[in-house]
Amino acid sequence: MLEVMDIAARLDDAARFAKATPQLDDPLTLEDAYRVQAASLGRRYQRGENRVGIKMGFTSRAKMAQMGIDEMIWGRLTDQMLIEDGGTIDFSAYVHPRVEPEIAFLLKAPLVGRVTPAAALAAVGGIAPALEIIDSRYKDFKFSLTDVIADNSSSSSFVVGPWSDPAQDISNLGMILEIDGEARQIGSSAAILGNPIRSLVAAARLADEAHEPLKAGDVIMAGGATAAEQLAIGQHIRLVVQKLGRVEFRVGDKG
Repeated sequence: MLEVMDIAARLDDAARFAKATPQLDDPLTLEDAYRVQAASLGRRYQRGENRVGIKMGFTSRAKMAQMGIDEMIWGRLTDQMLIEDGGTIDFSAYVHPRVEPEIAFLLKAPLVGRVTPAAALAAVGGIAPALEIIDSRYKDFKFSLTDVIADNSSSSSFVVGPWSDPAQDISNLGMILEIDGEARQIGSSAAILGNPIRSLVAAARLADEAHEPLKAGDVIMAGGATAAEQLAIGQHIRLVVQKLGRVEFRVGDKG
């Protein structure tokens, strides 16, 4: 347990002070990687942050096959990670920031354990276009599967656009990620497990298995719909999602 706490402190400090840390010397088991993640976030809760939801990762079948796994990964979201739609992030607060286009869910009721897609949808109060800023804290952006899980699955910040009525088909919505007005990634919500609601179903199961069941008010980031784009100071990032609208932020430097 001492090693878990030591690694958790190391990764927490790397994220807190935006200083890259070397890859872990010895491979962790999946169970220990999630223990490190929980302990690292626990340090943040002690500093006053509050968990407000979770993010899903590896929600592409091709990515899972590439990594040789058959399960998604996940991380915790806190209130201090939320960036206001249209706001500006401080580039110097990150190590290797990248952005992914996503779909976000807002729960109006608890969602616990193994649920059907219909039950998951019934618990949703809103859906929105969203952007996740991922940021591995490892040097040179190199890491193993368990390294990334320990590092809160690379989650760093998230931006959520306007909430829409969930009573609509979101299985194949066009998504365009723009940087400075130029389309950099064009994709579909179908890239998220064929339908983002499947990611929510998995989130309910995984959060419950970790004894942190999803509750009303939680935000769930369904996973990247395209490859991530590297960020640079001065950029304007915007995601436009068919039927759902847009979400955006700017990259600044408070140095």
